[in-house]
Amino acid sequence: MSQQIINLLIQGLGETLQMTAISTIVAMIVGIPLGVVLVITGKGHILSNKAINSTLGAVVNALRSIPFIILMVAIIPLTRLIAGTSIGTTAACVPLTIAAIPFLARLVETSIREINSGVIEAAQAMGASPFQIIRKVLLPEALPTIIDNVTVLIVNLISYSAMAGAIGGGGLGDIAIRYGYQRFQGDVMLATIIILIVLVQLIQSIGDFLSRKVNKR
Repeated sequence: MSQQIINLLIQGLGETLQMTAISTIVAMIVGIPLGVVLVITGKGHILSNKAINSTLGAVVNALRSIPFIILMVAIIPLTRLIAGTSIGTTAACVPLTIAAIPFLARLVETSIREINSGVIEAAQAMGASPFQIIRKVLLPEALPTIIDNVTVLIVNLISYSAMAGAIGGGGLGDIAIRYGYQRFQGDVMLATIIILIVLVQLIQSIGDFLSRKVNKR
């Protein structure tokens, strides 16, 4: 394998990490609160609101039902509007983020719904406000599972970022397609697969470590 290909792989790894990091951060900023809202506006919860819950649920379900490769193509005008271009690493962050937000929101919703209702009722009995219940009960109780959920999200985003290479999104996926597939360079394809496997294993190990550490508190 030439030095040029090695340099390309290093660059591709950097682009993949950039896409994943940006999408994860934005998804956490939007998706975690969205997941909380989906829970607390549900029937019988602390801020029950059927209209808000149904509307948000429908939007989340609609976005989650679109396969990522189709989503990337469908929102090209929006991607151009936000990123100024429809190709490259920056552009790929737009569909990645849009796919990540509803995915994480549903995972967070599931985590919070698993919290024992008795804990919430005890907080209400002590006069805690809805915001206090969210901040001091729901999020702390669900934190270990939320960390696991974010780990799952990151692993999925790595896969999605590789898919983004199919339409010029950059990263390791772009290298695998342009060199490994189109130019029949099997060593390049194998190298990208190995890098992605190692990357996923590393992220999963870090996520598991953080989750165990939080659980011990």
